[in-house]
Amino acid sequence: MPRTLIRKNPSNFKTLPLYVEATPEGLSYQGVGRPLNFSQTLQRRRPVTVANPEHFSLELANLGVSVRLTLHWQNRDYWVLVRQRRQDRGDVVLKLISGYVPAHELNLPLHTAIQEIAEECLLETPEGWLGGRFNDTWLPAPYATALHYREALPFRLTPLSGAARPVRCANMQLIERPRAYVHLPTASLQLIYDLRLDVPKEAKSLSLFHVDERLEGDQLVARLDRKRPDLYLMPLEDGQPLPELYTLKKDQLYPASTRGLYLAESFARQEGWLVREERIRWKDWLRQQGLSQPGKESGFSRLTGKAKQILRKIVPAKAAR
Repeated sequence: MPRTLIRKNPSNFKTLPLYVEATPEGLSYQGVGRPLNFSQTLQRRRPVTVANPEHFSLELANLGVSVRLTLHWQNRDYWVLVRQRRQDRGDVVLKLISGYVPAHELNLPLHTAIQEIAEECLLETPEGWLGGRFNDTWLPAPYATALHYREALPFRLTPLSGAARPVRCANMQLIERPRAYVHLPTASLQLIYDLRLDVPKEAKSLSLFHVDERLEGDQLVARLDRKRPDLYLMPLEDGQPLPELYTLKKDQLYPASTRGLYLAESFARQEGWLVREERIRWKDWLRQQGLSQPGKESGFSRLTGKAKQILRKIVPAKAAR
């Protein structure tokens, strides 16, 4: 049964609409107007149009932040994706860890991104849940009243290389150079930070879980459901993604089905500063990346010749096929 970790009053969250100016050389934004609560922000997230994807100025509903998180575990790298039922859009997608940037952090969205990792990506060992550090700063432990966090063995967050084109809040360039795009269907500016999470080697029997807040009545509720970890790993090879998804439970990777799967719009094609799609089918994204879905025989085909000979002696030929 899902375990309730925390409850919040959504009216406590405030953000600001944005005025955005984009040129081929860079993009800048600043807050405008009065702070809005969560419901007011959702009402403003309606489609907008832009004629020139490289050069425009317009007002947007909000600033969102995401993290393309590369998890390093047992000498392998994986992208971290989370499953979300998007109540405002009526769909279910796999997406990057993400959230809304509050008004008081518009000039420091990296801080929001780090907090989202602490809230959405939970790492469990038999001795307790892992805390984390970004450089010399400890991440918050948002569910400390409900979960036991280990004081030792924190995971480490470090920045990876940033985007080529600069993004500024007013006249201040954002550190770590996030990738930026304007999402036309929701009239929002989205920033994506590229970060790496190193799991300590001493962390054994590791399990990963995603926790997300859902609006229930007049409260935001975060629950942990062990039967639906909702956190997925996409393996990387030489920095490039492989067309596979896994969940991780007690140091064991379990293949996840991709049938009928959709990815969030951050995986869709970007034109200049614009993304026009709401989501993209998993199969379409693989095609764009030049990847192919692994077949049922892929595990056998990856074996070495000697290993195949041994397997054929043990398993009847029909079964091996």
